[in-house]
Amino acid sequence: MADVGAKPVTRREAVALSELRASPRALGLLLAGRLSKGDALAVARVAGIMAAKRTHEIVPLCHPVGLDCAEVSFRVGRGRIAIRAAARCDAKTGVEMEALTAASVAALCLYDMLKPVEQGMTIGPTYLGRKTGGRSGTYLRRGAAGLIDESRWG
Repeated sequence: MADVGAKPVTRREAVALSELRASPRALGLLLAGRLSKGDALAVARVAGIMAAKRTHEIVPLCHPVGLDCAEVSFRVGRGRIAIRAAARCDAKTGVEMEALTAASVAALCLYDMLKPVEQGMTIGPTYLGRKTGGRSGTYLRRGAAGLIDESRWG
């Protein structure tokens, strides 16, 4: 584990994005609330938030971070569910891993909830959209073809 003892506490925020691609039938059932496992978006939101809070238990060399906020939101579109996860805290180390873990677990949870309807779904890309705080300052991923544009999330 990296020694962060001498680093100053700063406000830190990270946003990660992912997506799950699924058939129109599967997404239609999700939107109609007709999945056998229940409300997939609500369950995936809670799963992502829970995962963000426990990232240090999942990723071996991550520091435990006391999150001030973890958020997961979705946009359902043509053949896909876009996932946006944000994490914020005042700490000596960043929250990129917490945001990435939240987005990843939310996608996995959606897969699990939709798999009775479809097994051919795909997850990804999953990536850091932006981060602020710390010594390295602000990072903002520039949009690329086929990727979710976090700056237009709204």
